[in-house]
Amino acid sequence: MLMFLIIFCMAMLISSIGFKKYIWFISIGYGFSVAAIALTVLFVYLGTASAMTIAAAIILAVYGARLGCYLIYRESKSKTYNTKMKKEIKSGKDMKFGVKCCIWVSAAILYACQTCPLLFRAQKPYAPDDAVFIVGTSVSLLGFIIEYVADYQKSRAKRKNPGKFVDTGLYRIVRCPNYFGEVLIWTGIFIGGIMIYSGALEWIAAILGYLGIIYVMFSGARRLEERQNRTYGSDPEYQAYYKKTPILIPLIPLYSVVNWKWLVA
Repeated sequence: MLMFLIIFCMAMLISSIGFKKYIWFISIGYGFSVAAIALTVLFVYLGTASAMTIAAAIILAVYGARLGCYLIYRESKSKTYNTKMKKEIKSGKDMKFGVKCCIWVSAAILYACQTCPLLFRAQKPYAPDDAVFIVGTSVSLLGFIIEYVADYQKSRAKRKNPGKFVDTGLYRIVRCPNYFGEVLIWTGIFIGGIMIYSGALEWIAAILGYLGIIYVMFSGARRLEERQNRTYGSDPEYQAYYKKTPILIPLIPLYSVVNWKWLVA
């Protein structure tokens, strides 16, 4: 319980960057919070953690740091992105302090719960690196690779043709491959702890963290779908792409979540 409180406080500290710009609670603050939590777990348990636990911690640390740096770079360098986001996302200047605090605390709780399977594994140094954990860590690594490649492909495509939607590379398979990669990362982290969760509290924290980030990913996909529909909705080529390419999960014929009004984040 003490270490869970420590990683929660770590997430609170880093995600407090959102008080400067509220969207940073769940963007830049998210990436660097995950990285900091993973590095904290690695530092505290390095002497007793198994090789696979160390590998999982490194994957999360690299993932979080890359995501945070990527978001900073995108906001500071992309004029097109910033112009678009000013229209899509409110500045938050008029947001009440109490509302910001609620977002801050709830985000930090989510980040602690998301990463707690890694913590629980590290706290059980004699737990074997079972097949389930190895599979879970492999899934997380695959997700990280997919997210990185998707971000790279989108950046390259937008540099060539800023006014066109991206339908090349991984985007031929699914419309939000970066979100799909993130779903895989956290699915792997959750699966990796299944054999070592002990007690109701560990199960509840891990399940809440996993369901929470899946909800966030689908909410993000819905926001992107709404934005693309406004921008490219009259383009016949986009309509054809929209109708044949799943929005988030490859091979699953789910093409739209825009009518899922409960997806608000």
